[in-house]
Amino acid sequence: MSSQPTPSAPRRIVWSSVVTVISAAILIGAEVFGAAFAGGWALAILFGLSVTEAHILQAVLFAIGVFVMINFIRAAQRVEPFVRRA
Repeated sequence: MSSQPTPSAPRRIVWSSVVTVISAAILIGAEVFGAAFAGGWALAILFGLSVTEAHILQAVLFAIGVFVMINFIRAAQRVEPFVRRA
C-alpha cells in the first residue's frame, strides 16, 4: 500500500488565471521597480550621497520591490488559482 495520496481527479492549468496574474505582475512590477530606482536616485540627491551609496540604496529598494512582488503573486494566486481539479 502506497503512503502517498492519490488525486481523485487530474489537475488542469487555468490559463486565463495564469495570464491575468502574470499580466498584472508585469504592470505592477514595472511600477514597483521603476519607483525603487527613481526613489533611490532622488533620495541620494536629497541626502547628498555618493554614486556608490546611491546604487546601494537603489539595490535595497529593489530588494524591497522583490519582496512586494512575491507577496503580490502569492495573494493573486489565492484569488485566481492556477490549477483546478478536472
